[in-house]
Amino acid sequence: MHEYLERIDRMGGAVAAIERGYPQREIQNAAFEYQQRVETGQQVIVGVNRYRMQDGEQKGASVPGFRLDPRIEQTQVERLRELRAGRSATAVEDRLLRLRETARGSDNLMPAILAAAENYETVGEISAAMRSIFGEYTEGT
Repeated sequence: MHEYLERIDRMGGAVAAIERGYPQREIQNAAFEYQQRVETGQQVIVGVNRYRMQDGEQKGASVPGFRLDPRIEQTQVERLRELRAGRSATAVEDRLLRLRETARGSDNLMPAILAAAENYETVGEISAAMRSIFGEYTEGT
């Protein structure tokens, strides 16, 4: 880990390293090396490369898949509608505007995020406000 951080420092910091794709390459290399260890048996994964059931062995009772009751989704959607209807649209826009203004500057974003959350802005609304300032990360850009 120390060597990794030293390399990032030599590149000019985390932002410069990300722009060069260094962390992503390190993740890809680590994943490749891990998969090689699994395939050679150096890394044991029970049921995958060791201690697998043989043909004809009893697998036991089948486990049913989880199914979400559609009524739960409908209940949550309704609760969200009620929440949005019960809050002040002016206060929502004021808090989100404050969040966007803070994001344009260099101040700590946390107080503005907390103020928005305390006013019942949703994670989606807060995220959209921040995306409008910072954009969205796409690999290779």
